[in-house]
Amino acid sequence: MLAPVLKFQPRARQVQGNTPEVLGQVLEDGVNLSVWQRQLPAHIEDFGALLLSLNEPLAESMTLDVQGGDVEPNLQGLASGYADLQGYDGFIADVSWLVSAYACLLGAECVGLRLRALDKAMCPRFHVDHVPVRLVTTYAGIGSQWLKEHAIDRKQLGSPEAEPQDPDRIQQIDCGAVALLKGERWSGNEGLGLVHRSPQLERNERRLILTLDWLA
Repeated sequence: MLAPVLKFQPRARQVQGNTPEVLGQVLEDGVNLSVWQRQLPAHIEDFGALLLSLNEPLAESMTLDVQGGDVEPNLQGLASGYADLQGYDGFIADVSWLVSAYACLLGAECVGLRLRALDKAMCPRFHVDHVPVRLVTTYAGIGSQWLKEHAIDRKQLGSPEAEPQDPDRIQQIDCGAVALLKGERWSGNEGLGLVHRSPQLERNERRLILTLDWLA
């Protein structure tokens, strides 16, 4: 009698660290999240808080030619309506550094940038992204939430009944931290994309979030 064949179930893991070098670990097999636990400089933190306090809409997108990080991204016009706020130049410099670092890490020729001020959860249910690797960082407000493997049945993603009710099972990325979320379109990561969602916001609560996507 033949012995039963046990199907191997891969497990994804997540890594966090206090230096930007930790971000490179997202390239490793089995890692679907790397988080640089950084503290935002005070002038950038203050800029984000002041921008949100104005309670104005902000939803901007840019497609950036970066040539693998060899070309400084052209961010002219980004959040230009807030250019007179103290800390704006430092904020733009920080975004520029993140774009270049992201492009260099992935060898990206083209990066898609989105900057948004949100007053509600953009993606309220736990889900996976159908992208290779997405950079997410929150400049003001609360950060994105994610789940460790097996905290939810992946087959039930999107179903309200499957959402975890125990807050201890829900992980949160700190404001200011830089996260690389590996999605379903990373070769070898099929079925292991990081499960995450936007946080629920209270009345009059807002967040300022930047995302970067590898377009080419």
